[in-house]
Amino acid sequence: MWRVRRPSPHPNQSGPPFNALACRRLRAALNMGPEHVAHGMRVSYGLPYVTPDLVAAWERGVASPGTAELTALAGVLWCSPGELIGRPQTLREHRVARGLAPEDVARAVGVALPAYLRMEETEGWRGTDRQSSALADVLALALPDFVTVTGREEKLADLLSSAVTTRWQGYVRQVAKVAPLDRRVMENVLQVLHQDYQGHMAATLRWGGGGPDASAGGRDFLDRIVEHFWAAVERHP
Repeated sequence: MWRVRRPSPHPNQSGPPFNALACRRLRAALNMGPEHVAHGMRVSYGLPYVTPDLVAAWERGVASPGTAELTALAGVLWCSPGELIGRPQTLREHRVARGLAPEDVARAVGVALPAYLRMEETEGWRGTDRQSSALADVLALALPDFVTVTGREEKLADLLSSAVTTRWQGYVRQVAKVAPLDRRVMENVLQVLHQDYQGHMAATLRWGGGGPDASAGGRDFLDRIVEHFWAAVERHP
C-alpha cells in the first residue's frame, strides 16, 4: 500500500491548488496560445465562458480553475490533472489529481456516494480500517498523505511529542496504529527523534543560560515534530 489559492471566478467551482507554471510550460511545449486552449475547452468540454484572458489569468496565478475546468484544461493540454496542481493536501485534491470521479472512489472504498461527498466537504474521513486501506490503494497515497487525508496528523503530532519528551519506548505501538510502519523502523525512528529533541534542549539551555528562552529550540522542534518524523522515516535504510 505504501509507496494561497485564489478562487475560480465562477462560483460553486472549487478546485485543488493550481500549478500555474506547469500549465504555462505544458501549453508552450504544445506550441499553443491561450486562445487555442480556451477554444479547446469551449468546443470539446462545453465550457463556453472560458476565454483566452481567463486562461492567461490562471497562468499568472490571478485565478485558479475549478475541478471541472482543471479536468478540461488537462484534456486540452494532453496531460493528467495531477500535472497541473500543487502537492495535494485534502481528500478532494488527491482524487482530482488522480483524475477520478467521486463515484469511482466511493465505489472502490465501499462507501455510499452521499457519505463520501460529505467527507470531502468536511475534510473528515470516517471510514473503517478496511475502507481506509482501499482509499490508500485507489488514490495511490503515500503514508504521509494517508495520515493527513484520514485526519490522523494531529493525533500523530501529540503522540510524537509525548514520545520524545518522555520514554519513547512506551509509544511505539500507539504511533504505529496511526502511522503503520514496521516495528523495527518505528523503534529506530522514535529513538532518533528522542535523541534529537534532547540534543536541542541541551544546546538551547547552554546557549540561553536557563533564561526564559532556554527551551526555544525544544519548542521549535516539537512544532515541526511530524515533519521531523517523516524525514527520519525517509532516511531510514
